[in-house]
Amino acid sequence: MELRPGDAVAMEDPGYHHLLDLVTALGLRTVPVAVDDQGMRPEALRDALRAGVRAVVCSPRAQNPYGGRFSAERRDSLVAVLQEEPDVLVVENDHASAVADAPLHALAAGGLERWVHVRTVSKFLGTDLRWAAAACDPITLARHDGRMLLTSGWVSHLLQETVYELMTDDDTRALVARAQDAYALRRNALRHQLAEQGIPSHSVSGLNVWVPVRDESAVVNGLRSYGWWVAAGARFRLASAPGVRISVAELEPSDAVRLASDFAVVLGESEATYGG
Repeated sequence: MELRPGDAVAMEDPGYHHLLDLVTALGLRTVPVAVDDQGMRPEALRDALRAGVRAVVCSPRAQNPYGGRFSAERRDSLVAVLQEEPDVLVVENDHASAVADAPLHALAAGGLERWVHVRTVSKFLGTDLRWAAAACDPITLARHDGRMLLTSGWVSHLLQETVYELMTDDDTRALVARAQDAYALRRNALRHQLAEQGIPSHSVSGLNVWVPVRDESAVVNGLRSYGWWVAAGARFRLASAPGVRISVAELEPSDAVRLASDFAVVLGESEATYGG
């Protein structure tokens, strides 16, 4: 075990709701770290470290729900902050790697003492492929192997071989590349149409768009009446401002015009009815 109940973990804010729920379920405390289009903000991370966190969980690209990604400059700034507390474990969740539409600037490449970089394939090879690969420092590896011996013992060889065959197959690799392009097109189309309606949004990588709003419930319910389903930001937030998350995975560019138009109408209705 790396952490004990009651230990604090620095988490992206807004961040992936299942990870936030997992940290709480493990009896750990969450410390919010504000994010922007380049991921965690260095000054916010420094504040979390000074608050005594024992671990940091972050996404180097395709951050969910904000859509941020580390630039080389932001990665270097975060590494400099983390080197002030070398005993803190840094966990990078590169969940959408092959379809993130962003280069990887990993914190793990910055010479940290305690780190683990995790990749999964469910976002681009199939949701039923529950397989993950992790690269980590020697201490973390030893603790991971010890835990494996007490639980599953090993990862299915059939599953490993399936993932390997898919990741080395030329046709599959070409299909994944086309998927990355399609997701980027859908994401950019929606952001462009929202901007045309005067609605600011955030996402420079991945499959989601974050739209700041004043009243999440009014927007979610209003869009539902037009046939759209978006996620209320409350599930993803710790201390950050309200917003809604829109998944673009199945949103055709031709539908982005109607969604943005409906969004603008709903914002106007919510302001008139609820004051925002």
